[in-house]
Amino acid sequence: MASDKQVTFVIVGGGIAGVTCAEQIASQCPSDEVYLLTASPLVKTVTNFKQVSKTLEEFDVEEQPSSVLEEKYPNLKVVQSAVKLLQAKEHYLQAENGQTFHYKKLCICSGARPKLLTQENPHVLGIRDTDSAQEFQKRLSKAKRIVVIGNGGIALELVYEVEGCEVIWAIKDKAIGNTFFDAGAAQFLIPSLEADKKDRSLPCKRSRYTTDKTAAGHSGASGELGSALGPDWHEGIELRGAVQNSSGIHIEYECEVEKIYTQQEFLESKLSTKKSELGVWPAYVQLTNGKIYGCDFVVSATGVVPNTDPFLSGNNFELAEDHGLKVDDHMRTSEQDVYAAGDVCTAGWEPSALWQQMRLWTQARQMGWYAARCMAADVLEEPIELDFCFELFSHITKFFNYKVVLLGKFNAQGLGQDHELLVRCTKGQEYVKVVLTGGRMVGAVLIGDTDLEETFENLILNQMDLSRYGEELLNPNIDIEDYFD
Repeated sequence: MASDKQVTFVIVGGGIAGVTCAEQIASQCPSDEVYLLTASPLVKTVTNFKQVSKTLEEFDVEEQPSSVLEEKYPNLKVVQSAVKLLQAKEHYLQAENGQTFHYKKLCICSGARPKLLTQENPHVLGIRDTDSAQEFQKRLSKAKRIVVIGNGGIALELVYEVEGCEVIWAIKDKAIGNTFFDAGAAQFLIPSLEADKKDRSLPCKRSRYTTDKTAAGHSGASGELGSALGPDWHEGIELRGAVQNSSGIHIEYECEVEKIYTQQEFLESKLSTKKSELGVWPAYVQLTNGKIYGCDFVVSATGVVPNTDPFLSGNNFELAEDHGLKVDDHMRTSEQDVYAAGDVCTAGWEPSALWQQMRLWTQARQMGWYAARCMAADVLEEPIELDFCFELFSHITKFFNYKVVLLGKFNAQGLGQDHELLVRCTKGQEYVKVVLTGGRMVGAVLIGDTDLEETFENLILNQMDLSRYGEELLNPNIDIEDYFD
């Protein structure tokens, strides 16, 4: 199907950043053809979008067939194919299916791939896209013990959701979830891991589409990655192991993986003398703290690497230290007319004092939307300023069935010793932490239904001097919302 198309806009990637970018540009430039290339037959779309406050937004992520986008935007065409070749100087892109495009503007939204602990071991599973989540569910149903490595969002959700299987959770930090919160918040959440699960079998709000593996090509087999999972990817999937009663969670702190053995490798190693005490398992994990655990399989949830490989050969992209495509404050890469958004890119501009990049859903959507506006402004030769969403870091999510709101420098990122923390904690109900520097609020973590997010967002944005309130700022008997309205 070789055909050479001259098009104004090409976007690569069917995740949140790519789809948001394609939708925004298709609606902003209705007379221009927009092509969206995606390796997967399903695309991720934002639904039930709600602006909670100036910077906080909540939305659901739905997987939908690409035809849904084409019906909505007559000028948008979705091509199901990965990228084979990019020649940025020539503005030329070739897809795996043979189609070629001469574009005016290109936006790369190819996301990130999981950092797998090891590529060789069949008992190591990375969870990144819908296919790998289904593979996980299938393996878990027969498992008695799994080892989870990692301390980010997916690991946190996974250890909480899994039932009927013993979970050994190995983290390199002193506390769980340190990407998102401090040791105090971790202590607040830990009892939820041990408590009986609240009834969480609420109906799942979104439609789910499954792909026919034979027709679509399975992401694991072809090496092509599907889009990243939604913030509640585990809803609607039963994550239950082979043991009748829940077997509990054991956390190993401040350690990493020394080595992962298959059963055969273990029996041939010097450690085989420990077989009688460890039992016979398909895999064995040796940790840096000297402990060894046998398990049915290992879940590698140790973060992601920007998926830049398909675009680097023969081009001159400037990469950031984390290997993301470096973008300026208009989401432009170092190659002319090539933009990037979402997990594949790294912000190369001087960020606001209250914002930092984290590879999260909310930022993928914001970057995709803003990249589209920048591309359109460039084509129309109109000026555009950095969007307000990059003024203050804000994120709403859910961990262990608690609502979690993160604002600004919520973990005192980059503040050194020059800050103070105020904390209020009601066991099993809420955890509130604010970060102050020079008497001004610069960050907050809110766990539970605190209803303080809008007030705190305003206090951070206004940079009001709060010195005179001291500890009273978090006094539960003072209605702080009324106080600062």
